[in-house]
Amino acid sequence: MAITLIQGSEEVLAERAITEITRASTATVTTLDGESTELGAITDALAPSLFGDARLIVIKGIQDLVSDAHDEITSYLANPDESVHLVVWHKGGVKGKALLEAIKKANPELIAAEALKKESDKVDFVKSEFKRLGRTIDPDAVSAIVSALGSDMRELAGVCSQLASDTPAGSKISAADVEKFQQGRIETTGFDVADAVLEGKTDQALITLRRALETGVDPVLIITALANSVRTLAKVSSASRGVKSFELASTLGLPPWQIDKARRQLANQTPASLAKAVGTLAQADAEIKGAAGDPLYALERAVISLARGARA
Repeated sequence: MAITLIQGSEEVLAERAITEITRASTATVTTLDGESTELGAITDALAPSLFGDARLIVIKGIQDLVSDAHDEITSYLANPDESVHLVVWHKGGVKGKALLEAIKKANPELIAAEALKKESDKVDFVKSEFKRLGRTIDPDAVSAIVSALGSDMRELAGVCSQLASDTPAGSKISAADVEKFQQGRIETTGFDVADAVLEGKTDQALITLRRALETGVDPVLIITALANSVRTLAKVSSASRGVKSFELASTLGLPPWQIDKARRQLANQTPASLAKAVGTLAQADAEIKGAAGDPLYALERAVISLARGARA
């Protein structure tokens, strides 16, 4: 019986583990998502094959399975199929804990996918990324990458891959390479603008906004990013601060790092300022889509208003 348990909320690490398992297998692959899997689907996927074909069954987010579906997995564990490799991913928290313990009793291969919170862990992650890509990198360059992008593991991995591709093969990647990449990167996104706005950094928000517009980011996408970020703040503000972010992750449908970031940004907000932000965004959205003669001026005015409101 082959069982692999991936445990943790960091999607980059979990998805990478699943990808590596899938690539290394010659079996027929079936992937199920805990949130959308209907009752009976797991039993059907795990049912014995008439021809004994090798199969790889991946179930993501088992903490979100309906309770009756737990029995489908535990029943299989009691009578496993030697031709099946079962891979399950539990994202953490208390949901599905009994099922998690039942799986652990089956002695699965364990793969950790916990969120990397310590800077030293992120440094190790970046180093491992470049090693995986067959490249060497200066320690100063590693620190520069983590300092600039350490809050988002998916972006960290993406930047490592992009730097490895953009710099000459065989050369050691330096801090100067990282700085050059950062200055010219197209991925100054609406979310970069939103972060500066919600931290009340008016000057930085305007600089980031202009950089995003110069690199071709659509104003509508910037307003959408701002609206999504404000909605995240509203969602997180309704949860008790006494509950740890990893425990809230599945309930709020947000990764722990995003909850932690929202909590920091909420220090600059009040219920009144959040309510005002919603109105400002609605007006800006209408103006950008044609209600204003100068949509870019309308966007800049909204960014200034939101950033100043965050500091109030």
